[in-house]
Amino acid sequence: MGTLVVFKLLGSLALLMFGMKSMSEALQKMAGPQLRHVLGAMTTNRFTGMLTGTFVTAAVQSSTATTLMTVSFVNAGLLTLAQAISVIMGANIGTTLTAWIMSVGMSFDISNLAFPAFFVGIILIYQKHYRYIGDFLFGLAFLIFALATLRTTGQDMHLGENQAVLDFFASFDPNSFTTTLIFLLLGGVLTFCAQSSAAVMAITMILCSSGALPIYQGIALVMGENIGTTVTSNLAAMSANTQARRAALAHLLFNVFGVIWILFVFRPFVDMVCGLVGYDVAMDKMEVGAEAFLANTAKLSFVLAAFHTCFNVVNTAILIWFIPQIERFVCWFINPKKVDDEEDFRLHFITSGIMKTPELSVLEAQKEITNFCIRIQKMFGMVRELLTEKDEKKFNKMYSRIEKYEGISDSMELEIAKYLDEVSDAHLSDDTKAKIRAMLREISEIESIGDACYNMARTISRKYQGKQDHFTEEQYEHIHQMMELTDQALTHMNQFMGGRKEAFDIDRTKNTTKNIENEINNYRNQLKAQNIVDINNHEYTYAVGTIYMDLINECEKLGDYVVNVVEARMGTRQRIA
Repeated sequence: MGTLVVFKLLGSLALLMFGMKSMSEALQKMAGPQLRHVLGAMTTNRFTGMLTGTFVTAAVQSSTATTLMTVSFVNAGLLTLAQAISVIMGANIGTTLTAWIMSVGMSFDISNLAFPAFFVGIILIYQKHYRYIGDFLFGLAFLIFALATLRTTGQDMHLGENQAVLDFFASFDPNSFTTTLIFLLLGGVLTFCAQSSAAVMAITMILCSSGALPIYQGIALVMGENIGTTVTSNLAAMSANTQARRAALAHLLFNVFGVIWILFVFRPFVDMVCGLVGYDVAMDKMEVGAEAFLANTAKLSFVLAAFHTCFNVVNTAILIWFIPQIERFVCWFINPKKVDDEEDFRLHFITSGIMKTPELSVLEAQKEITNFCIRIQKMFGMVRELLTEKDEKKFNKMYSRIEKYEGISDSMELEIAKYLDEVSDAHLSDDTKAKIRAMLREISEIESIGDACYNMARTISRKYQGKQDHFTEEQYEHIHQMMELTDQALTHMNQFMGGRKEAFDIDRTKNTTKNIENEINNYRNQLKAQNIVDINNHEYTYAVGTIYMDLINECEKLGDYVVNVVEARMGTRQRIA
């Protein structure tokens, strides 16, 4: 019987974690884009940032998701790190809603609500337009069922009457500061091991509500959970970019500072929270009787939720005035090394170690593709410099840089494609699946632009190394004009790729792209005809004319690839070969 109860407890915790994960992912699928826009628009100062973080986290039931969205905005330059820190502070308040939901589930029998949610959820899952609502209801039903099972399992375990358990907790001096530190450390370790503060909070509520664990030790466990969850995010951020590591460190500092100051006012603060909830700390079971004592202990789950909220609200109220100082400290502590751009093969935004939410992973991948486009235009700029370089040493150095960029281009295509392939294995919305297909097409076309740039560099090098005759002034002028048109196409592509698709007039963007492409095609045809005339008139040799037209044709191909990238981003299927 004891073994069965333990498995019921573990199974209920697993169901609780799964239900919360399902709820969070469904909510992000339903409202993810809108919440991202809210996050970007409302964080004008530290106070609106804090309120926005609270709202978004309460909506999606995931402080991790809010933090990741915030970091992605910082990387994109849409938010400052200071604004991101204020959002993370708000996320800490928003995540306390989870504790209140759990306290209600632990205090009342709400198991009957799970079955209608399961029934309605399964119907909606098979309806194409409402399946995310169905996913949410299924997650909610699992959560309710898990909480109800945890409640009955806690009662079946009779922990408040188990002498061995009571003796174990009684062995710790409730008035000792060391006891508080031990349980604080235990809460952090358990949260780190379980990778879920919700699971540890549920165990704490069971122990406290049964009367086995004194409230002061229970509160210490909750404080430890706050530290444990930030340690997890900091370890995950170690492989991430600089801003992600800074945001994770700011989150850790926020919670560590809160734990430090509350240790100085621990007893008075806990007693205040108990007074707000109506829990009598001094009640003795022998004096008032079992029934009154159990009615009092039933309030303990609400005490834990109230403490969690009060702690984070007060901590935010203190630290929100010191955000600039926190920002300066994390920037000083995590100071990125200066890395030569050509040697930096790392992806800047995609961080497989920290990304847990597929919908948000797609957003990060889009940022990486935008960065890919910027690199490719820089590579084209090097080709333009190579064309006019006369010094052999500088020429060879520039050509080597272009070769490195070609390698980076190939690596970026493969890494982004691999990442998108991993993301596509998750349960995604139809819109997100379509975005992934478009992104795979985008990176293929962008890599083709890199190939075209490298082909042009090799053509220029072949001319330089072969000691061919120089181009005529007219040829140089024509090549520069063609390259200028091509660079305009790349600039237009980058402007479109770097912004929100909804912010652009699709028809106008399509027409602008087509106009530049038509101008490039017409100019290529004009130069092709003129080239034959000039060779016949012995203006230059056939060999020089061939190299000249190779460069012109590569520019024209590059323009076609640009059109394909823009078409893919707009979601149309047309492809120019």
